[in-house]
Amino acid sequence: MTSITPEDLLEELRRAADVVTGIAAKLSDQEVAAASELPGWTRGHVLAHVCGIANAMARQVEYSGRGESIELYDGGYEGRNRAIELAAGHDADEHRAALADALGRALAAFGSLDEAGWQARITFRDGVVYDGGLALWRELTIHATDLGTGRGPETWSRPFCENLFTFLAARVPDGERFVLQPLGLPSVALGATGGRTTVVNGMLTDIAAWLAGRTPTLGSLRATAAADGVDLPALLPWPAGVPVTN
Repeated sequence: MTSITPEDLLEELRRAADVVTGIAAKLSDQEVAAASELPGWTRGHVLAHVCGIANAMARQVEYSGRGESIELYDGGYEGRNRAIELAAGHDADEHRAALADALGRALAAFGSLDEAGWQARITFRDGVVYDGGLALWRELTIHATDLGTGRGPETWSRPFCENLFTFLAARVPDGERFVLQPLGLPSVALGATGGRTTVVNGMLTDIAAWLAGRTPTLGSLRATAAADGVDLPALLPWPAGVPVTN
């Protein structure tokens, strides 16, 4: 798997933002208030979260450009949740306006970067701006699917799915090894070398959807261990970028 360049990542961010904006443009107030693909969340919750992560990543970039750092969300994880709940009930026009502001801010921030700017340090996952761009790409693309308007994981690109494989290697349980075998493409091994091995075969997008905790749409997945058919293995939780406090 090859890394995406910052220039290509910026184009992917613009495309992903256009997809979310296009979906939101067609939603009525009733559709915004309807259930999304995420348990317990309406489409309004998803849209509010997209705005929140776009603004959060924008300010990571903005502060990095001044040689400063700031936490991802005001108030941490609890602040993130409060902001989502406060905005989730907005009507469709309010969500569209908030999206335009948040996505415009994020794209402007990433679009202003030079080569050094992409490597500036940020607090998100103790990484660099480039890592934040990848994270926003994942958030926009996956949550466009979570809105449940017909744009499923089958629309995810090969570079996107390959990035998910790398990022979601953290979901492989200790002592296990997953060998992902997308049809017609090279296999990808995740997890512990020498660990208990499960081979997962299927379409690239189905494997990525399963690994991301979403529903595969092409029905192609099959898991084997020692050449015997088995259930798809359990996954660890999504690697959260915001510390969860009790």
